Amino acid sequence: MKKKVVVIGSGFAGMSAASFMAKAGWDVSLVEKHGTPGGRARRYTEDGFIFDMGPSWYWMPDVFERYFNQFGTTVAEYYDLIRLDPSYRVYWPDGPVDIPADYDAFKALFNKIEPGSGDMLDQFMEEAAYKYVVGISKLVFKPGQSITEFLDWDLAKGVFRLDVFNSIKTHVAKHFKNSKLVELMEFPVLFLGALPEHTPALYSLMNYADVKGGTWYPEGGMFKIVEAMYDLAVSLGVKFYFNQDVEHIKVHNDIATGVDSINHTIEGSPRTFFEADVVIGGADYHHVETKLLHKQHRSYSDEYWEKRVMAPSCILYYVGLNKRLEGIQHHSLFFDTSFAVHGQEIYTTKEWPTDPLFYVSATSVTDKTAAPEGCENLFLLIPVAAGLTNDTEELRDRYFKQIIDRMEKQLGQSIMDAVIYKKSFAHSDFISEYNAFKGNAYGLANTLLQTAVLKPSCRSKKVRNLFFTGQLTVPGPGVPPSLISGEVVAGEVVKAFGI
Repeated sequence: MKKKVVVIGSGFAGMSAASFMAKAGWDVSLVEKHGTPGGRARRYTEDGFIFDMGPSWYWMPDVFERYFNQFGTTVAEYYDLIRLDPSYRVYWPDGPVDIPADYDAFKALFNKIEPGSGDMLDQFMEEAAYKYVVGISKLVFKPGQSITEFLDWDLAKGVFRLDVFNSIKTHVAKHFKNSKLVELMEFPVLFLGALPEHTPALYSLMNYADVKGGTWYPEGGMFKIVEAMYDLAVSLGVKFYFNQDVEHIKVHNDIATGVDSINHTIEGSPRTFFEADVVIGGADYHHVETKLLHKQHRSYSDEYWEKRVMAPSCILYYVGLNKRLEGIQHHSLFFDTSFAVHGQEIYTTKEWPTDPLFYVSATSVTDKTAAPEGCENLFLLIPVAAGLTNDTEELRDRYFKQIIDRMEKQLGQSIMDAVIYKKSFAHSDFISEYNAFKGNAYGLANTLLQTAVLKPSCRSKKVRNLFFTGQLTVPGPGVPPSLISGEVVAGEVVKAFGI
């Protein structure tokens, strides 16, 4: 008889773990709170507008390809990819600049902004390429269970080239002086990780992913990835149970025997017990530990969690316009205010931002199915500190007006009078919808002291057959790391319990 594993949560990491466990020959049940798979990457539709609710950037196409290849299939069998060119547009105080997909054109842009910086870009990218190759092949697949995992000759001889002990801020400043170029190279870590001065220069690998790997769009939206992973998982035999609120992980003699769950869509629904030889928590790590386990079975204290440095949360807006906007790109970054001030407000003072940077995705520029004919689909994101309170409709409306005013000024056209649909999503929604610790959107910040073995462990220290996957454990936040996280934890389960 096959061994049974129950996976909690059908986000990217949960579905990845479930599929690898099924491939290894296990009987896999995946229980999910919502009525569809995808977790934070669900799809939302209203009035003919189709919105990806969470992730909107498709970077590191090689990681997705590798994922599907391991199951004997390819990305192309599930969805088509379009490389965006320009990759995105940046709005600075003196106007917009398009970031070209072609490297030579990108280098020419650098030379135009800062004469002579093209040669420094070549050097920067050569170093970033090394970090990307070694980081992806050697670092991110480590389960973080012991420092001995890193006793690897390739890692040892290249430790200084990996720049683990240098900051990305210092690293970028060594190559570029112009503030625009500095902001361009720092934004991936500021938006998704921590202040550049607290982020290891190793993460310049993200610049390689951006510039060399390219920015892509899965035709039909990011939910196409969810559909692909779901279809693959089902074909492997994974059983999905939707609308299931897991209430408790049952533990006996430090062994998880299964999970208690209830279908919250059916009034008076009886509790269901999913028996398990192993449980994998793909939901928010903090929630699984503090809400689904008794205190004696928790690996980490409340004090431990309070000391974690969180990546940003965000305020999201899903907006439908009754007209098309002239000249807008698929991805736009509004850096027309102070980069440094907003960074401090996210990570240091941890307050609602005064004049925030923000990001806009207009998928209808590339995908005509995303909005009714003649209309525009906008996804707006303001990075904010995790753990903030006073998340009110009044506050959300104030920020919406603030950033729309700035968009109108930069684009030179009206937007507010064309809004026919608007939905916001922020801290309280991240908590209610995803049980997100402090309303986080991206997990833990990528600081040196929250890397590898210093992250919350992918295996419980108190319950011998309880494992974790996702953005609060190894390897970290982001869609590609989530795919890898599922693979890593599945490998640890198989190593510990066989097939």
